[in-house]
Amino acid sequence: MPKDMRTWIRELEEAGELVRITKPVHPHTQMGALLYQSREKALLFENVDGFPGWKSLGMAPANLRHAALAYGTTVEKLIPTAAEWALRRQPTEIVPTGPVKEVILKDGQVDLTKLPAHIAGSEETPYIASGLMIARDPDSGIRNVAFHRLQIKGPRKTGALIVPRHTRDILNKYESRNQPMPVAIYLGHHPLYYMAAASTGPFEMDELELAGGLIGEPVKLVKCETNDLEVPYDAEIVLEGHILPNVREDEGPFSEFHDYYVAGMGKNPVVQIDCITMRHDAIFKAIQNGSEVEGCVFHKVPFGVAVYNHIKNIGGYVNLHNLLVLPGLFGIVVQMTPRFYGEAKQVLMGVLSSPILHPKIAIAVDEDVNIFNYWEVLWAINTRCNPEEDMVVIPGTRIHPMDPTGHEPFPPGGPFWHRIGGKVIIDATKPPLCAGEGARKPFERLKPMGWQTVRLEDFLP
Repeated sequence: MPKDMRTWIRELEEAGELVRITKPVHPHTQMGALLYQSREKALLFENVDGFPGWKSLGMAPANLRHAALAYGTTVEKLIPTAAEWALRRQPTEIVPTGPVKEVILKDGQVDLTKLPAHIAGSEETPYIASGLMIARDPDSGIRNVAFHRLQIKGPRKTGALIVPRHTRDILNKYESRNQPMPVAIYLGHHPLYYMAAASTGPFEMDELELAGGLIGEPVKLVKCETNDLEVPYDAEIVLEGHILPNVREDEGPFSEFHDYYVAGMGKNPVVQIDCITMRHDAIFKAIQNGSEVEGCVFHKVPFGVAVYNHIKNIGGYVNLHNLLVLPGLFGIVVQMTPRFYGEAKQVLMGVLSSPILHPKIAIAVDEDVNIFNYWEVLWAINTRCNPEEDMVVIPGTRIHPMDPTGHEPFPPGGPFWHRIGGKVIIDATKPPLCAGEGARKPFERLKPMGWQTVRLEDFLP
């Protein structure tokens, strides 16, 4: 069965993970608060106040449990499973038409203010946070798909934050020629499409081929109406347009993935929308940003996958069990069994020098520590880490441009925007296997007699 946003809604509902909200909810004054509170269930708003006929889906996925459902696995197996799937590819397929072409709006019919985009926090205007922007390199023809926040500034105009990565590299080429950059932004699809778009790989990696690998079949594409790009035929909504060359306007603030407004405010690119295509009963996709809400979940999985695949062969082989991206996306816990002295530190240096720029804190723990329980991670740091030997601070490194603790040599909006700050590795593992049982035994966790066979539930009334 093809995977789109509607099949995802059914998956969530069948799993008891979806709540339908039938009372009127205004996207500018109420929806953000409801989404922010719903950390356990996805919400389908069926009565969007002020936008008759529209529905809006949010917090889908709301947590790693939902992400695991999308991958057909469990939370504990999510990153190892997703890391294996991330190696798959499926060529895309062009089809004549699709549901996203049921309604076509051009010229004076285009009005972004009629979309039920919500205000996530205290932004001045609504943002489209669920848009996946497609652009094509003018020289090689390589396609790129990525998340970019879009501030609605008028019926046909948005601001966009484009950090110095692949989309920015493509934009730089167009702007060097003073040419507009064609874009197509699709909203509303199965979460595996979003996971693919948030994935980090080489410039030549096609995120739509990766999405096909994740869903297990080719992604079907249709041609855009006003430019030469292609978009998924079964998306809910597509915005076609172009980024104006060398034009910058005030954009921001926006409630980002780390629960702060400090990032990316400044003079940023402007997108002109030329056409909107959508399903006749399109469902809007709302994404609430912040730590440990949907916008963060969409990045925790592909970030974890990229780091997992990067470190698993450091030194030839790593006895790697699992990995977890911490709240705010700037920290990672690695669950491993070190074989040699110094191996954990070597792996943690790999975490901090992976394709993902976010991590500045890397922690290693053993297989007997449940990394999904933060109390256990803190216990390991407190009882197995000797700070003078097991912690290393690395000053003056390039960190993520949205990390508020660093300093900015250049302002947001420019091609060299970045931040500088420190990073730290924390080895909270037991002595390695080569140290022998005598060195490891003092760090074995205490267990009560019969802990594997005597179960509390057997004695409850």
